[in-house]
Amino acid sequence: MSELSLTACHVGFSLIPGIGRVRLSLLENHFGDLATAWRAEASELAKSGIDSGTLKAISYWRPRIDPERELEKAAKSGVKVLTLADKVYPSRLKEIYDYPPVLYVKGNLLSEDELSIAVVGTRKPTVYGRQVTEELVTELSRNRITIASGLARGIDTIAHQTALKNGGRTIAVMGCGVNVIYPAENAALAKQILENGALISECAIDAGPRPENFPRRNRILSGLTLGTLVTEAGNGSGALITADYALEQDREVFAVPGSILSPQSTGTNRLIQQGAKLVRNAADIMEELNVRAVAGQLEFKEVLPENDTEKQLLKYLGVEPVHIDEVCRASGLPTPLVSSTLAMMELKGMVKQLGGMNYALARQIKETLS
Repeated sequence: MSELSLTACHVGFSLIPGIGRVRLSLLENHFGDLATAWRAEASELAKSGIDSGTLKAISYWRPRIDPERELEKAAKSGVKVLTLADKVYPSRLKEIYDYPPVLYVKGNLLSEDELSIAVVGTRKPTVYGRQVTEELVTELSRNRITIASGLARGIDTIAHQTALKNGGRTIAVMGCGVNVIYPAENAALAKQILENGALISECAIDAGPRPENFPRRNRILSGLTLGTLVTEAGNGSGALITADYALEQDREVFAVPGSILSPQSTGTNRLIQQGAKLVRNAADIMEELNVRAVAGQLEFKEVLPENDTEKQLLKYLGVEPVHIDEVCRASGLPTPLVSSTLAMMELKGMVKQLGGMNYALARQIKETLS
């Protein structure tokens, strides 16, 4: 058996089912290094304290695994393979009990990513959930806080997209290999993330999505960051698993309150009831983490109504979405005029179009007019 690099040995053992941080530690402590452990006979492996089931797995899988070939595949795909010995392995992730022994990274992790927040939530957000996620991530990104999420549908997708839209960095922690984009509809988003962030996973680079991978990837998401923000989540949401991991890892947990009548807010409201920090704006998060705001007061070239039509329409808009038909009825103005005026107001950052021709007052305008 040829001599393998320590990284290759980490990769080899990580590809054997049932071997994680704890069993790797047993092997390293007994043999002194994983290269010796990889070459060891079954009788020697048994002396390390490894259980019989894992011994059988090693005996079966080791002859079928070519770790160096896995490293070559990773290199050809532009994927970095990190172990704890690598300087660029995220320092905060080293602190958690069940850290991933091998981390595959596509894109770039930077030192500034140490200042990061996980943003998670339901896969089926309401208009409210989308709005608060966009507003909070916008503020955090403009304050140079990296946004980490799971590339899933719903809140995860909104968090990644909003961070990129505002020139921020974002990291996707995946429950499959970094060469396998799941869901497939986020392929374009994943490509954008690579330009200003990274895709990371503990799964082999070509591993497909498996149900058991996603709860485990959540411990990486929470462990990688200073805290976890849940913007909207029902009782059964996987986002709550991330929050639980954050608490276990002594990380902060933040939650956005929602209507007690909304099923999508039962999880976030319960988190607050259990002691999570209630979040109204990004300042609440930064204050709790003792992070200084670096963006300063946002400046807008035009935040006040320019004409009587804009002034009139602002009277019928608030933070809750209002359909354009309702605005037309309330204002008595013709639909074409309302539509064109709202479009211009949106371009100036005065209002937001929240989908389905529903509009809401931008927070900045509301504060300016109050």
